[in-house]
Parts: sequence; C-alpha cells; structure tokens
Amino acid sequence: MYLNNLINLFYSNLRVLKIDGPYGAPAQDYKDYEVVLLVGLGIGATPMVSVVKDIVNNIKAKEEKENALEDGTISQKNKLSPTREHEFKTKKAYFYWSTKEQNTLGWFKDVMDEVAEIGKNDVIEIHNYCTSVYEEADARSSLITMLQSLYYAEKGVDIVSGTRVKTHFARPIWRKVYKKIADNHKGSKIGQSC
Repeated sequence: MYLNNLINLFYSNLRVLKIDGPYGAPAQDYKDYEVVLLVGLGIGATPMVSVVKDIVNNIKAKEEKENALEDGTISQKNKLSPTREHEFKTKKAYFYWSTKEQNTLGWFKDVMDEVAEIGKNDVIEIHNYCTSVYEEADARSSLITMLQSLYYAEKGVDIVSGTRVKTHFARPIWRKVYKKIADNHKGSKIGQSC
C-alpha cells in the first residue's frame, strides 16, 4: 500500500518535457539554408535521418498552421514557436544514403515511407544506394533494375529495400549529384552535412 501511494505521488508531480532532436554536430545548422544536401554512409546516416524527420515535422506544422488560418481555427496546437518558425528556411532537401548491405536499407523504412506517403518529394528527395551490387551498367544489375522497376510500378514498393523509395546500385556519382543540385538552385546558398 505504501509503495502504491509513493508511486502515485511520484507520477502526479511529473512535468511534461519535450525534447527536439537528436542532431549530430554536422547537421545542427541545416535550417540556415534553403537547400541542403544530406549524405549518410551506413549507420552514419542516423543524424541525417533525424534532419529529414525534422524537415517533415516542420513542413507538417507549417501546413497545419496555414490550414488553420484559412479555416479561422488557429489554436495553440497549430502555432509554431516564434523561434522555430523564424529558424526554418529549408525549401528543398536531398538525402543520399549509401550502404553496403541490402538488409540495412530497412533501418529507416518508417521515415522513408512517411516522406513518400505524405508527398513531400517536392521538398525532400531521398536517394538510396546499395554498394554491394554491381555497377549500374553491368548486365546483372540491369536485370535487377528492370525487375525492380516493374515491381515498383505495380506495387509502389521497392523490391530491394522494401520501402517506397527506389534503390540505386553502386555508388552515387558525386559530380553528377553536385551538378544537378547546382543547376536546379542557381544562386542559392547550399548547405551540406555528412
């Protein structure tokens, strides 16, 4: 009886604590850029996935606020804190994740599927690379790519990763990646986190 009273007393005096993050040091200033390039290798992608999740949450909060303003139903829940609203400048994010093993592509399945499902691909582009598969021009990977494309067209799921984000094979060709981003965002200050 005494223990139950002690537990009830303890839980009745708890305060709500909200923690935002975690963010690794390389990613902490991404909100200062309109365009960001996030690069993760293997499990080192974890801080970048946190940034992707934060971008999704900021976009959702902005949309909720805009919808509430249109409806005239703005509430405390729909308000971004002034500092958070002011800080968030990101309009486009590119996330490149390169991993050796196919089974690791499922580690962040929930986040990748959420980005694909809520249609944020116009803001967030995710590119997964499985480096243990042959180069893209190789006949073996061409066959996998063909089967992958057919399955993706029918089911909307990548046969390699099990996510709604298609997997590329080999390593990213960084020169092409940088050129594409530079061409798409001429004159923009682009932040990169690895």
